[in-house]
Amino acid sequence: MLKWALFFAIIAVIAGLLGFTGIAAGAAAIAKFLFFVFVVLCVVFLVLGFVVTKKMID
Repeated sequence: MLKWALFFAIIAVIAGLLGFTGIAAGAAAIAKFLFFVFVVLCVVFLVLGFVVTKKMID
């Protein structure tokens, strides 16, 4: 998912440099959304990993 966010961020930068502001804004919005979904999922799985490890040790 982080790879897709980076892909859309690169598309946004290239489109912005070429003057396609609508496409750049859309790609940037998609990249931002995917990045935040990635961060949320990363935190959720990190917490789940700590909880499961704690229960296995006890």
